Amino acid sequence: MTSIASTVPVAAPAAPGAVARPGAPGALAELVDAGLEVPVLGGGRVRHVNLDVAASAPALSSVAAHVAAVLPYYASVHRGTGYASQASTALLEDARVGVARHVGARLDDQVVFTRNTTDALNLLAGAVPGETVVLDVEHHANLLPWERGGRRVVVAHRSFAATLDALATELARRPAALLSVTGASNLTGEVLPLDVLSDLAHSHGARLAVDAAQLLPHRRVDLEASGIDFLAFSGHKAYAPFGAGALVGRADWLDAAPAHLAGGGAVEAVTVDGASWKTGPERHEAGTPNVVGAAALARALVELERLGDDARRAHEAALAARLHDGLTAQPGVRVLRGFADLDDRLGIATIELERGSVGLVAAALAAEHGISVRAGRFCAHPFFDRLATRANGLRVSLGAGSSADDVDRFLDALARLVADGPVFAYDRTPAGWCPRTDDRLRPSFA
Repeated sequence: MTSIASTVPVAAPAAPGAVARPGAPGALAELVDAGLEVPVLGGGRVRHVNLDVAASAPALSSVAAHVAAVLPYYASVHRGTGYASQASTALLEDARVGVARHVGARLDDQVVFTRNTTDALNLLAGAVPGETVVLDVEHHANLLPWERGGRRVVVAHRSFAATLDALATELARRPAALLSVTGASNLTGEVLPLDVLSDLAHSHGARLAVDAAQLLPHRRVDLEASGIDFLAFSGHKAYAPFGAGALVGRADWLDAAPAHLAGGGAVEAVTVDGASWKTGPERHEAGTPNVVGAAALARALVELERLGDDARRAHEAALAARLHDGLTAQPGVRVLRGFADLDDRLGIATIELERGSVGLVAAALAAEHGISVRAGRFCAHPFFDRLATRANGLRVSLGAGSSADDVDRFLDALARLVADGPVFAYDRTPAGWCPRTDDRLRPSFA
């Protein structure tokens, strides 16, 4: 990959990119960034193409409207006597019920609202009465928290069948309290068979926890039907703003665990010598909860249901096939795969280049083409380092707001960048690759 130095910026082609074939999939849902235009180097604006939704997804427009409607009623919850306080309390507890229903929670499961998936898994790590077994394919959120109670890492094999055998061997070697796995890899998009993993864990006397941060926005998960014991996920990946997440699962471990946060709302009574702690979700929700975030999360799940599971899968499958076919046809591009025998995958692809910097390509995609992707190791360093031959990869991720035109614009821009390099000059800085001269105006709030 080459940088073309120039003291006088030359306008990058600002064409919208390849036009989708007639009948090719458009966006399945309207997100708040639909129609957003962003500036590109050299002047001009283009429609923004957001292919970084695996990191954070824009809110559904219907969720934003719901938030606007309830925001005037925002107040402190649970102990207020005012009308707004009681309305907010109802909003929070209704959201708890809605989340439980969406994920098929059992009657005695708890729904604890957290800051995000990482927070939820750290909460669970403080409740596990023994060791936890994990795979090396995990996001750091499902790899690091288990160290406190004893973590045993199984290196995945190239086939999932062999990986299952390795997990079975480890679980049989010494008892474990928990097997914790990702529902879908944030690196490769590969979807793991959760019912099989549930049976495996239970047959060895362990429980199963699932990091559903990537899976839940794309697929419905049913705890009772699948036998999953704990499920952790985030609103910010599921088209809900304000950063709420949830941990849903077995009450016995959660009620026996130390409070995740020590503070008001989590206690029955306090003296100068100690405190008696509540049971139930409030035990782990000390302080003022993120009421609007929880409400947004619950509404987003309702809206995903309205879109329909079959419609979501068909939309994503069509776009993912278009993306992977296009990447396979490009010289000098390699798509990372973890398991040779797992065909089910989300609309996520991580690539590496035979030559050049993916960081530079990502910067040029944004600055010259208005396309957002992500470069790096995606908080899955052990998995990435085992699969990749280069230091970093470039990840493309699709969602309910993606269209065939988004995919085509990306493939067209990538091909031009790999073949010819960026039009503008870039410098590598501590913050990553940046245009040497950046004439893009920022929004007023930035």
